[in-house]
Amino acid sequence: MDIAIVKYNAGNIYSVDYALKRLGIDSIVTADPEILSKADKVIFPGVGEASTTMEYLQEYKLDKLIKDLKQPVLGICLGMQLMCRYSEEGNTNCFNIFDTDVKLFIPQRHEDKVPHMGWNTLTNVKDGLFSQELENQFVYFVHSYYVPVNEFTAATTDYIQPFSAALQKDNFYATQFHPEKSGSVGEKILKNFLNL
Repeated sequence: MDIAIVKYNAGNIYSVDYALKRLGIDSIVTADPEILSKADKVIFPGVGEASTTMEYLQEYKLDKLIKDLKQPVLGICLGMQLMCRYSEEGNTNCFNIFDTDVKLFIPQRHEDKVPHMGWNTLTNVKDGLFSQELENQFVYFVHSYYVPVNEFTAATTDYIQPFSAALQKDNFYATQFHPEKSGSVGEKILKNFLNL
């Protein structure tokens, strides 16, 4: 099975490669359109800032390439947010795979810290990437922007308010949390994606 990880100007890309190696899976980190188009599965991870990242992706035509992929695609963290319609971060128009917006967390109480960092639970998990045993399991988050609950929400988490911990539409899957940093639960989710 050929697994391609999209290489672009974002942080955290190689930690996904390491997580797959721990599962005994070799992947290729690449920006080559031909390799990405022919891969069995594509992972689009990333940590960074939305507007500068979109500019980079557009410059190298990776935005259109990712949108047109027909095989299973997994967006992680910034990857998930860029799959949405629009992000408040830098007033950025994104891929519009998921017709929903990305919003900045607004603290409601003194103890609400932004970014949301650390372990939190998955609830309302839907089949696809998730199996029912993942309900109420802990995964690892680091983000200041969130996707509200919407028709594509595949799992929710509550921090300041309920938000989309995961999204799914057609062959596109996405997680706001980092499966590659979420221990055995994250490994299970990566395995589920590889088994789609």
